[in-house]
Amino acid sequence: MTGKTDRRPLASRDTGWARWLTRKLAATSVTPNQISMASMAAAALAGAAFWGVAHSEGAARVALLLLAALGCQLRLLCNLMDGLVAIEAGRQTADGAFWNEFPDRVADLLILVGLGLAAGLPALGWAAGALAVLTAYVRELGRACGLPADYSGPMAKPQRMAAVTLAAVLAVLEPLWRGQGDVLALALWLIVGGTALTALLRAQRMLAQLRAR
Repeated sequence: MTGKTDRRPLASRDTGWARWLTRKLAATSVTPNQISMASMAAAALAGAAFWGVAHSEGAARVALLLLAALGCQLRLLCNLMDGLVAIEAGRQTADGAFWNEFPDRVADLLILVGLGLAAGLPALGWAAGALAVLTAYVRELGRACGLPADYSGPMAKPQRMAAVTLAAVLAVLEPLWRGQGDVLALALWLIVGGTALTALLRAQRMLAQLRAR
């Protein structure tokens, strides 16, 4: 895992419930890397639920949308807990950096491609996944050049997952206005545009910092 000074700024990290859960997990044999692996399972749950949304209707569709939203939030919870258990509980490992990054890229693809299938726009789902990977690549490229990690948005991982979760919940209400997947499609377009802008802005900041040396 990364050091304390090079972590994504998260207000939830300092909450009472997060510290309580960290203590509970630290008292078990669960490792940070296992929590990171669990984030991929949560993302797979969300992605599979979104895939099911494309083939369901009525109560089944509602249940799958809520399951997808839950999977996204469980993914974020795992992302929070793996770092807290590793650093706050002193369980850092030599391969922690791999498990800190690799599962996130897999999770982004599983969720965003699944969202694309649910919205009837599979190509756009793949584009969103690719752009999410690109934002992480730009951040890590900056770090490789000796710069601080850039976690800024406007559509970084927390914002993407918030948008996906909100879209899944709002899509449950679509029958009220006879919607046909419009909420999911709109969210996907916003994520694609926002993520592309995020990658561009990170690249611009990185170049500016390198030129200022």
